[in-house]
Amino acid sequence: MSPLVHSPEPRLIFGCGYLGRVVAARWLASGHRVAALTRGNAERLRASGVEPVGGDVLDPASLRTLPPAPTVLYAVGFDRAAGRPMRDVYVSGLANVLNALPSHTRFIYVSSTSVYGQSDGSWVDEASTTRPTEDSGKIVLEAEQLLRSERPDAIILRSAGLYGPHRLLRQQPILKGEPLVGDADKWLNLVHVSDAADAVLLADSGAPPGETYNVADGTPVTRRDFYTQLAELLNAPTAKFEHKPEPGAPNRRINASKFRDLGWAPKYASYRDGLTAAVAETTM
Repeated sequence: MSPLVHSPEPRLIFGCGYLGRVVAARWLASGHRVAALTRGNAERLRASGVEPVGGDVLDPASLRTLPPAPTVLYAVGFDRAAGRPMRDVYVSGLANVLNALPSHTRFIYVSSTSVYGQSDGSWVDEASTTRPTEDSGKIVLEAEQLLRSERPDAIILRSAGLYGPHRLLRQQPILKGEPLVGDADKWLNLVHVSDAADAVLLADSGAPPGETYNVADGTPVTRRDFYTQLAELLNAPTAKFEHKPEPGAPNRRINASKFRDLGWAPKYASYRDGLTAAVAETTM
């Protein structure tokens, strides 16, 4: 009699966009079945091996027949082109999904370091005050608070700014030689999309329920240094900056040592390496 073969458990993704697609590819490579909610990208998902599930987080009726999955990744971002208010997408949409899912699912939620409002350039970690000054950060924090009240066991990943192949921050203005307006000496906190995907997989396999983690490469960089190197790598005109004071605007450095202690070791621990790789892949 042949031994029983247990197929890997299925995974369900809400928000199979820039990050979600990379996570889906890695889960598929590990032998998992992967399904993803979509409003209109069914063919693209199917071509990549992902099972499309027609639906919309803002339409509760469309969420009644979600496929069972013991692990859920919620990585819904804000699409300005969709014409929907950010709060509706982040808060109401999340509430609809939580109401539709069974309570025993492992829920991994991709949040943002925008929940931190520090403006003095200080280092912040998961114990730091979350008092965002910008409307977007306030909405993201409200969504986190909703999730914690409904699913205290959820794992929250507060991601720094994602970059990688085909997502190079301010690429077009840099190529055109346009000046970048703002305070060039404020900090950027970043994480390469490949490392962010590794973070999701680690959260799935080894993170204790109910924890919150910062996900950042650990090498904050000033806007001046980042965009100067980007311009060089793109063979673009030297980056130009038009100084504009931004009193009270967020300016902090993200400490992600808590997640590193769990075993996360980003391949691109500095923007220097990650940006070089991202530009090379983007321009191939």
